[in-house]
Amino acid sequence: MLIESGESVLTPANNMTRIRVVDLETGGNGPNDVCEIGWQDVVLGDNGGWRVGDERGSLLVNPGRPISPETMAVHHILDAEVATAPFWKDVASRALRPEGGVIALAAHRAAFEQRYCTPRLTGGAAWICTWKCALRLWPQLPRFSNQMLRYQRMPEGLVHSIGLPAHRAMPDAYVTAHHLRDMLNESTFEQLVAWSKEPGLLPRVPSGAERGKSWDRLDIPTLQVFARDRDIDVRFSAGTELRRRGAIETIVADEAAQGTLL
Repeated sequence: MLIESGESVLTPANNMTRIRVVDLETGGNGPNDVCEIGWQDVVLGDNGGWRVGDERGSLLVNPGRPISPETMAVHHILDAEVATAPFWKDVASRALRPEGGVIALAAHRAAFEQRYCTPRLTGGAAWICTWKCALRLWPQLPRFSNQMLRYQRMPEGLVHSIGLPAHRAMPDAYVTAHHLRDMLNESTFEQLVAWSKEPGLLPRVPSGAERGKSWDRLDIPTLQVFARDRDIDVRFSAGTELRRRGAIETIVADEAAQGTLL
């Protein structure tokens, strides 16, 4: 099933200043378990500012196996709705590589979408992760999920009904696109891509006894513990603060010593 806004209003002159925001709903954790893809374009306007474009749509996808009740409880996509839909490998490029091209793809917590939208399907497009960029641009906010950003920030021009229901691919991509537009107008395309290549820079400790504290409130020994955490975003965030204090070499020395013992 195809739900589209019709032909794109983008002209050839600005097709290559288009970023396609995508969102996936899945039926499991396998590499082909996509059951819906949605998209919303963000384009560079004639005035040099970025705006949410008119091109949006979604496609249902056959994941090749039954969707679990737990997953249906999130997005409410039924097996019967995708039974005759095409498979992921047959529709992915159509959505990810539209005619005229894009300068990047974007998603909220893009690492999830990148598991399915592989370079072979995207043509090696650059990615922007709006979750990682929100951590950098709006660290004062208490939460950073797509929907929490929606209601904390209330982005200008976001039509409430188009962004519903939540946890469906096109409405979620539409919401994310408004965050991306504001990020691009506050920062630069190059900076957003660069931040997206790094782990998330968490503004506060996410869990444990120090939960809620900003990293600059922690002493060096505590930061050193976090800099060895299993979570890559926690490690990166603590390590960034240690570097700011000029103390990162203590971690490097300790890890080298452990390596010699092992």
